[in-house]
Amino acid sequence: MSMKAVNTSLTKLPVLEKRQRSIAERKEERMFWLFISPWVIGFLAFSGGPIVASLALSFTKYDVTSSPVFVGLKNFIDIFQDPIFYKSLEVTILYTVLSVPFDIILALLLAVLLNQKVKGQSVFRTIFYAPSIIAGVAISFLWSWLLNPVFGVVNYLLSFIGIHGILWFSGIHTVVPSFVLMTMTSIGGTMIIFLASLQSLPTDLYEAAALDGASKFKQFLRITVPLISPVILFNVIIGIINSFQVFTQAYVITQGGPNYNSYFYVYYLFDTAFNQFRMGYASAQAWILFIIVAALTFLSLHVSKKYVYYEDPVQGGN
Repeated sequence: MSMKAVNTSLTKLPVLEKRQRSIAERKEERMFWLFISPWVIGFLAFSGGPIVASLALSFTKYDVTSSPVFVGLKNFIDIFQDPIFYKSLEVTILYTVLSVPFDIILALLLAVLLNQKVKGQSVFRTIFYAPSIIAGVAISFLWSWLLNPVFGVVNYLLSFIGIHGILWFSGIHTVVPSFVLMTMTSIGGTMIIFLASLQSLPTDLYEAAALDGASKFKQFLRITVPLISPVILFNVIIGIINSFQVFTQAYVITQGGPNYNSYFYVYYLFDTAFNQFRMGYASAQAWILFIIVAALTFLSLHVSKKYVYYEDPVQGGN
């Protein structure tokens, strides 16, 4: 066999190998789409499709019983002229301002405590996490009983220290703080995320700080908080998104009262859609909510550039 023939055959080998690899890759790609197809079909049918439909309906007058009638931007204009819209937005923003810091601080403190090496550590973690998996309706009934102004357990206990007559869910000024207090039973997920981040921190930094005489509190402020700042940002954004979707608690306990002081935005949307059957108007409300949440998310990401620490400078941190 001549050297020319050998060289020719050798040059063909990479081409053949490349062709075989591409066939394997195409087969792998087909298998990927096959296995992911149930999720894709479910998303298109139950999420993607309704999202597109709601955008189309937001420009119509639609009451379910008759065909949609195109009205252009009328729904959006009417929303911004509706005083209930501003009231629901005010209630929701107040709840967000109170609940997000409360949840983040409480969840972080619990995570720090549960990260200590003590006997029965796993039991305590389970106890604090378990309430977060209970259905929202059950939690709402539980808190409506605990904070009942007449026979509630909390008011009964407060009476021993001379505090009487707190209306909780029945009071104009106490109803939103009462809903914030309810979030204590739903911070388990946030706590677990913080706990996971704390367990991944390098111990040598704390050992060096201890040798330099730094107290535990200073170590927490100067080492722990900066290192887990991306996790704090993540939980803040998730908290903002969740706080703008409060519905079950208001629906079960207060139905928007007293005097619209627990008339959260999503409850306002629900009332418009399923009590008044103004589906076009409710679709416009939903898209305004989407824009508000997206704007707050981007604002949080923009502001966080100055305060969030990333170990890899390529990611854009300090």
